[in-house]
Amino acid sequence: MEDKNKQNQINIELTEETGQGVYANLAVITHSSSEFVLDFVRIMPGMPKAKVKSRIILTPEHAKRLMSALQDNISKYESVNGTIKVSSNKQGNPIPMNFGGPTAQA
Repeated sequence: MEDKNKQNQINIELTEETGQGVYANLAVITHSSSEFVLDFVRIMPGMPKAKVKSRIILTPEHAKRLMSALQDNISKYESVNGTIKVSSNKQGNPIPMNFGGPTAQA
């Protein structure tokens, strides 16, 4: 039985650089018949451009597995921390672009 468990284990390496992570506050998701493309973007106030910080390409099956894993983790998170509130701006845009704080003045 122990040998079977060893066969099902995957050795995953996380480098120090990758372990630091990359901050993104927007995800753009597109798809074709054979793949899903997730672009993770960082939008910052006062910057003329938003940059894609990471791109992940998934098969449709893996995209669905990711969705299920996210749903499971969100349910677990909310059971401990309460419901996650999703805000939208006044124009009905689901992407909140208000970074909070006072409005800049010259």
